[in-house]
This record gives sequence, C-alpha cells and structure tokens, in this order.
Amino acid sequence: MTEGMIRCLIADDQAMVREGFGALLAAQDGLAVAGLAADGAEAVALARQLRPDVVLMDVRMPVMDGLAATRELLRGPATGADGPRVLMLTTFDLDEYVYEALRAGASGFLLKDAPADELTRAVRVVAAGDALLAPSVTRRLIADYARRPFIAAPRANGPGQPALRDLTPRETEVLRLIARGLSNAEISAALVIAEQTTKTHVGRILMKLGLRDRAQAVVVAYESGLITPGEAEA
Repeated sequence: MTEGMIRCLIADDQAMVREGFGALLAAQDGLAVAGLAADGAEAVALARQLRPDVVLMDVRMPVMDGLAATRELLRGPATGADGPRVLMLTTFDLDEYVYEALRAGASGFLLKDAPADELTRAVRVVAAGDALLAPSVTRRLIADYARRPFIAAPRANGPGQPALRDLTPRETEVLRLIARGLSNAEISAALVIAEQTTKTHVGRILMKLGLRDRAQAVVVAYESGLITPGEAEA
C-alpha cells in the first residue's frame, strides 16, 4: 500500500451501493478500498482486522445497524486518536439515527445521493481529522440535535465527561464557535486571528479533552451546557 493512502471500508447492506462507492473511491488518487461489509457486525469485524482509516457506515443494516456498529467500533481506549473515522451514510438529511451517531463518535454524515466529488471530499476531510459540520444541512442538524430532550440537562460532572475547566478562555470561545458549525476560516474571521492560530487552538482543545475530532467537540459543548440551542442558530 502506498504511503499516505487513505484506506476505506464501506458498510452497506445494498450490494450496488457498496460496489458503486467502492469503484468510485478506488478510482481516486490517494484513496483505496480495504474492504466491503454487508452489515454492521461484519463492518466491526473487518475494521478490527483491516484497520482502515475511514469507515463509510450505512445507518440501517441487518444483524447490527450502523449506530450499534459505530458504538462497538469506537468504544474503549484503543480507538483514540489513531482509531478509524466513521462517516455515516444516510438517505435522509435529518435521519433519526444521525443524532445518536454523533454521540457514538461518528465524524459526520453524508447523504447517499451526494455527488461523487462530495463523497471523495468527505472521505478526505474525515481522514484528516476534521468533521463534516460546516454545510448548511449539518448546521441545521446540529441546532435540532441541541434541542433534543436526551441532552437537555448538562452533564459536565458525569463519568468520563471531559473537563472544560482545563481550557483557556480563548479555547473555550473557539469551542463555542466550533459547536455552532463554523469552519476554521470563519472562526478566524470572527475572532480576528490568523487561521493557523485557530488550527492551533482547535488542536489543543481536542488534545485537552481527549477527543478525536470536531464532531466530538460539538457533542461535548452541548452536553456540558457550554452552548445552548439558541447559540447554535445565532
């Protein structure tokens, strides 16, 4: 395998989707298909065996759905920053399972009917450690996610909850803007700082809170009560 190649695992119960996505990704420079899975259980087993960089995970599958598979795949200390990134595939832009998928550790989601260039871009973005949180459809998802009753009460002192008190005031401010779905460029403009400075702040936030990527940072910001639904839509 060429050094720097992004290795992908595609999990979908429809053979045409698996093979179509596989052919598309395999034809791109720097991307390779490590394996194909027909259900969540197979996806977890293959991911542990093949150690792909990105798992494209369908939401609804037999045996084990994509949500359960994501939880199983990303749980435990062994799946920290070096673990696979999970990109959820869904038919609906506000699929019920997407909210829980973000909590389970998924790095974002993508509509199955997305254009080919959007799919390949999504894989590269997620593999780089970023999250698909900038598009308007995802901002709407985040705002709606924040209003859901299962995260209405802050859980800052819950078991395993990252300690936001370890963040500096500037890092806390950056985290709020991440949770609103702003990109690094937008955060830099809002705070009047260089984009490289923003990247440094984001990296320190993820390191201090023990998070894989920006998607997890959004969840932490909501569940800790750092940001409210109103702020998400501001």
